[in-house]
Amino acid sequence: MKLQQLKSQILNLSSSEKAEIIQILTESLSNGSSGITKTPGVVGGDACIAKTRIPVWSLINYCRLGASDAKILESFPQLSAADLVNAWAYAEAFPEEIEAAIEKNEAVMQESEAV
Repeated sequence: MKLQQLKSQILNLSSSEKAEIIQILTESLSNGSSGITKTPGVVGGDACIAKTRIPVWSLINYCRLGASDAKILESFPQLSAADLVNAWAYAEAFPEEIEAAIEKNEAVMQESEAV
């Protein structure tokens, strides 16, 4: 199959099918690296997109507020679609960790609003 034929077929897929293709490609390119890092003292040691200070929990929270992947990529131009795939996979693998981080952040925000 020629690349042009493949491109044509990909463009005819649904958004969810395209997202699956991105995930497959990301997995094949990442060679097992999830692209997520945890560094003590950086963003409280929370899981972040590698080489950034963007925590996974903040991206998950942004999605919950209605942001699409496209909106997130627009808001964070330093991120790639592969970064989002890695973030979603991490959040799926560690949901309790992500929920705890979101709850902790919300509690801090409520405390600062009360002051």
